[in-house]
Amino acid sequence: MTQIFDKEGNVIPVTLVHVLPNTVIQVKTKEKDGYESVQVGTGERKLKNIAKPQRGHFKGLGNFKYVREFRHTGIGSLYGRGDKIDVSQLQEGDNVRVSGISKAKGFQGVVKRHGFHGAPATHGTKHAHREPGSIGATWPQRVIKGRRMAGRMGGERITVKNLKIARVDAENNILAVKGAVPGRRGTLVEIRGW
Repeated sequence: MTQIFDKEGNVIPVTLVHVLPNTVIQVKTKEKDGYESVQVGTGERKLKNIAKPQRGHFKGLGNFKYVREFRHTGIGSLYGRGDKIDVSQLQEGDNVRVSGISKAKGFQGVVKRHGFHGAPATHGTKHAHREPGSIGATWPQRVIKGRRMAGRMGGERITVKNLKIARVDAENNILAVKGAVPGRRGTLVEIRGW
């Protein structure tokens, strides 16, 4: 993340996203496949690491590292096999939704994971400042499903909606998205404009 200034001199917190150009690999239609979608590929990898059926699927387009499919009604009429999708299709002020895998934080306690305030620091509290406290009642003599406890945190697919595009740098393939996006540096994210 970084910050940029608008024309009035206001500070805007932004996340810089390096957008690799995407190539349309396949267009799926309602008649042939039962639903409408566009399959896109991006990135590069060695030919020896691609299975033979995938080589035939990618034929003449490239050796893609990432392949994703986006379902949307009427999207098939917008694109054809081999079309490029890049940052030039987005403009400043556009609303987008960004999806990605959030930062994985491992096994965490209830204070960090769920925001429990913990026990008081004084009045006889000893070695129990960040413990969850009681987890159930005498009856029904079991822990009720859904009880918030310590456990693994993060590493889930998160979608942040209604983010605005603050700047588009088409020369360097960089988008400045207002606010925070899920994931750490180098994480693959999906930016959708609808």
